[in-house]
Amino acid sequence: MTSLHYFWHSALNFVFFYPLFMSYLWMIGALIFYRKERKEPPYQEPAALSSYPKVAVLVPCYNEGDNAEETLTHALALQYPNFEVIAINDGSSDNTAEVLDRLAEKHEKLRVVHLAQNQGKAMGLQAGSLLTDAEFLLGIDGDALLDPHAATWMVRHFLEDETVAAVTGNPRIRTRSTLIGRIQVGEFSSIVGMIKRAQRSFGRLFTVSGVITAFRKTAVHEVGYWSPDMLTEDIDITWKLQRAGWDIRFEPNALVWILMPETFNGLWKQRLRWAMGGAQVLIKNIDVLVKPKLNFLWPLMIELILTLVWSYLMLIMTIIWLLHFIIPIHGIMGEGISSPFLPYGSGILLGATCLIQFALSKWMDSRYEPNLFKNYYWMIWYPFVFWLITVTASIIAFPKVLLRGDGKRARWVSPDRGVRIND
Repeated sequence: MTSLHYFWHSALNFVFFYPLFMSYLWMIGALIFYRKERKEPPYQEPAALSSYPKVAVLVPCYNEGDNAEETLTHALALQYPNFEVIAINDGSSDNTAEVLDRLAEKHEKLRVVHLAQNQGKAMGLQAGSLLTDAEFLLGIDGDALLDPHAATWMVRHFLEDETVAAVTGNPRIRTRSTLIGRIQVGEFSSIVGMIKRAQRSFGRLFTVSGVITAFRKTAVHEVGYWSPDMLTEDIDITWKLQRAGWDIRFEPNALVWILMPETFNGLWKQRLRWAMGGAQVLIKNIDVLVKPKLNFLWPLMIELILTLVWSYLMLIMTIIWLLHFIIPIHGIMGEGISSPFLPYGSGILLGATCLIQFALSKWMDSRYEPNLFKNYYWMIWYPFVFWLITVTASIIAFPKVLLRGDGKRARWVSPDRGVRIND
């Protein structure tokens, strides 16, 4: 076997077995987490707390004139005895300011802050946090519908343990009018929810969900608040808090209903931003690998690096495989290799693993959406649609971040959002 042939087969095995290994690791970790989760009361009936410290619901809004009233109406319906809602108009150019001011006249629990120009979500969150005397901040997006019991489920973690800096909730998808929307319903269960359960079982979270996370203001202040130059402020604040020694938890009973892109263009913009945010965090935090005191973050960093390597390896192998049909490259792929991605006969194993993961995740999340299994059929398209987009975004994101430079303010506009379904 030549060295090139050996490299090809080693790379082939890594490309195939790495996602397979991670899938089973996620399933095992999620099941460990679920052993306790399934013993909880229904999410509509949270246990009473020993006390109810004040909570400030922060809602940064940029051009959310069409969604702000619905979002704030749900936030103001929070079934928690001690809270206020702060809406931050982040220099919107539409009618967001008028909508917010009109609502503030009707609701004494609602306060409105107007920023003169668009500063980005990170600065919006910081502005809101500085205007409240509440120790606990619950951040949601300007188009998100908060479940009435979310604050109670999240605050209990802060009362249980003073080292908890943040509690991230459980986003549920409202947009389901297209194939992309239906697939994302399954994705947030089989991928996002399962990974958070597994990561929490094994120690640390890679990121909180920007659409619903509660923070201890003392901890956020200690690490310098959210970074205005990071494209994904939620990933960045997660790493800042954990590096400082704070704990972060996942609370699946804290629900929020969100809108997601339902076109390829909107999905691509979203996933590219996510990938660029991940690349920024990798570059910013790569030093944890040489700091033994931060060894609890090594698994997350190693996974992030391996995922990036996996994406580029997929690109390299695809190019070599395509070139092989134009200019035969002897001694690399060997005999009997018809695909650059799957060892012979392994397609069945990969497909079965995907189906098992999707079924397991939907079973766990059926506590929150009883009819979730009706989207199971659509998940067969996930590997074809989302893997391609995710791999491509990861490949493009890293050089874009390197070229972007440091210190540039991160501003973004929500991509297209589909038809709202509130079932």
